[in-house]
Amino acid sequence: MSETLRDEVTDLLQRLIRVDTTNPPGNETAAAELLREYLQANGVACDLIAKVPERANLVARIPGGEGPSLLFLSHTDVVLADAGEWSLPPFSGEVRDGEVWGRGALDMKGQVAASAVAIASLAREGFRPSGDLLFAATADEEVGDDFGLSWLCREHPAAVHCDFAINEGGGDRLVLADGTAIYEATAAEKKTAPFRIHVRGRSGHASMPGIADNALVKAARLIERLAAFQPEPQLGPEVEGFLRALLGEVPPPLEAVERTRALSAAAADFVEALLGATFSPTIISASSKRNVIPAVCVIEVDCRLLPGQHPEHIEPLIRAVLGGDIEYELEWLEPEGGTRSPLDTPLWRALEEWVAATEPGARAAPLCGAGFTDSHWLREAFGTVAYGFFPITGDMSPEEAALLVHSADERVPVSDLVLGVDWLRHAARSVLA
Repeated sequence: MSETLRDEVTDLLQRLIRVDTTNPPGNETAAAELLREYLQANGVACDLIAKVPERANLVARIPGGEGPSLLFLSHTDVVLADAGEWSLPPFSGEVRDGEVWGRGALDMKGQVAASAVAIASLAREGFRPSGDLLFAATADEEVGDDFGLSWLCREHPAAVHCDFAINEGGGDRLVLADGTAIYEATAAEKKTAPFRIHVRGRSGHASMPGIADNALVKAARLIERLAAFQPEPQLGPEVEGFLRALLGEVPPPLEAVERTRALSAAAADFVEALLGATFSPTIISASSKRNVIPAVCVIEVDCRLLPGQHPEHIEPLIRAVLGGDIEYELEWLEPEGGTRSPLDTPLWRALEEWVAATEPGARAAPLCGAGFTDSHWLREAFGTVAYGFFPITGDMSPEEAALLVHSADERVPVSDLVLGVDWLRHAARSVLA
């Protein structure tokens, strides 16, 4: 990678970080305008498409022929940053010790900048793809109030319709006990299917607990049961592919975590979260006064399902976990995600080729994301083959990066930005040759 592109992607990320797009309220139009100015100066046609003026999505395009289309997908909004928790101002974009600091450096303005530089540099070189090469920097991924990709897919489908897409959600470089490097790429995502449990009792004065039926105490027993739940392990195709890349074989489901942990603790943590549905109680509400025993307690549970599972499939399991000795009502909230893409595709082959060429001896491995990203909107709307892959070099471990996302002192190594530009350029040339 030339020093010119290294400086270009670093400078663009710094400028993006200095645009405060904390969501809410977002104000992503300012970032979209910055990107439009940069891209148009490099000969890339751009459109700003907005549901409301201050929350614009940018879509850029190098038009091609009748071949397949490829989208570099990203989002420009970021989560809140409390400056008092940071070592440097969170919107400074300062470069220190080879790292760019600031909110969004990892999630995901670093990939925004790399995607913009990749498509701009290809345009400068006269790249003529067989099908359209697109870049979308969307609004509202962090909150999902329907200003970003979901809205574009529904109201402006021609702008983002694509056969293949590269998004966030993968790229961690795991080093096994024998020194082998594994680059994981997400080809599927679990479904988020939150639910509430309403537990009812009888209110009373807190000074006389014997005359009441405390809904909060009853709810605590249900929370303990959810926390103790261990799913019956099952292996999806992505986890099977991941295990095959690590172990050379697919072990029985009950042995998967133990066998993986012998090679990599981080990899075992990934696998453990992907063997079945998970239930995590996260919010509880009961009495609003200390001296009033609550008659109602509501537990909100973050539930993640495997691709292909739906609330109606998993509700009998939830009720079995909760038991029948405490009365409650179960309320499902709006589920999202839970999609997957096949692996026998030109984009997956491009990914494998890039990993092998970038680090001889390293292997690419598919995985299912424990969370979910905007990729599911593309899969659901157009049948897009979407992978999450933005590679990490090893200058920052996956464990360290995970602790910095949505946290204080977020930063990204410049070397990762350079690697990301190289990967995206390779993918475009390979898929759209």
